[in-house]
Amino acid sequence: QVQLVESGGGLVQAGGSLRLSCAASGDTICISAMGWHRQAPGKERELVAAITSGGFTYYADSVKGRFTVSRDNPKNTLYLQMNSLKPEDTAVYYCNAACPPVPGRDAMDYWGRGTLVTVSS
Repeated sequence: QVQLVESGGGLVQAGGSLRLSCAASGDTICISAMGWHRQAPGKERELVAAITSGGFTYYADSVKGRFTVSRDNPKNTLYLQMNSLKPEDTAVYYCNAACPPVPGRDAMDYWGRGTLVTVSS
């Protein structure tokens, strides 16, 4: 089992910045990719950014050039630096960790409870 706890959300004005953190604990050795998803009111959850254990990154088009995902493997912590925030970035942000299948265990997907980011215009 892996436990994920997000922090760093809050209220910020448009154009401002926030840094989200996600602390992983438990069976963290199994984790390969980690990512940030978000869900705005009335919308489906969407992938915002992801990073593999080797450091390869992915960003949704809507956040490219504004958000930066990083991870500190020794500290088992994932980060999302969000700059130039827009009102449309308002959402609950969820941390996700993926553990690939190994003999005797299926692939597992873990989620945090989320942290709310509100961007005022």
